[in-house]
Amino acid sequence: MQVMIVDDSRTFLASLEGVLTRLGHAVEKAASGEEAITRLKGGLKPRVVITDFNMGEMDGIAFIKQAKTLPGMAFTPMILLTTESQQAKRDQARAAGAAGWLVKPVAPDALAQVLNQLVPA
Repeated sequence: MQVMIVDDSRTFLASLEGVLTRLGHAVEKAASGEEAITRLKGGLKPRVVITDFNMGEMDGIAFIKQAKTLPGMAFTPMILLTTESQQAKRDQARAAGAAGWLVKPVAPDALAQVLNQLVPA
């Protein structure tokens, strides 16, 4: 399955890419919400998107809101992966269209379980 990861931390992008690759997924990376939107507008259609909450210009919630308006993306599951754990932030994410919320660092088996729930094989 093709998974897009969006995070402004290059270290975290590389780490998550390694985990997802070991789980058998194809990975597309973007270092910002803006870069991810550009790639999605360019025709990239991942089966699921994992995005950081706290990023520079465009945070994860703004990214999800904008991505969900793009052709073919309305029903693509989007997961926020972040150090944030407050319920108000989770509620805000759900309202924006997030399908799930994982707190960093996430264990590979927990990530695999969420992906399998959102996009069954």
